[in-house]
Amino acid sequence: MNEEPLEEWAQRREERRAAATGKRRAVPLTEGPHRAAHVEPDVPRVIQEWNGTEWETIGVAEDLDAAKALLYPLQPVKDKPAEWDRPALGPGKGRHRRTAPTEEGR
Repeated sequence: MNEEPLEEWAQRREERRAAATGKRRAVPLTEGPHRAAHVEPDVPRVIQEWNGTEWETIGVAEDLDAAKALLYPLQPVKDKPAEWDRPALGPGKGRHRRTAPTEEGR
């Protein structure tokens, strides 16, 4: 039987738990139970961060749009290559055409 060391298992478990929990959240500043975020978009939000044992307040956003900007910052766009590096398709019209033979594959 192939058993992994306990330290590796514990590290994988912590990474999995951290990914499932989430790092930050926005809680509306309203009375009563917290409802869906889209219900009151103009209400201020408290931005909280998980420290491993409890949620800590790290700031306040004036509305839902400002809270989303803090929680989900824009990611840089990756440039796509101009040409795909794939083999040319052989002659024919069908979906399952074979690729054209290359000089190396002969």
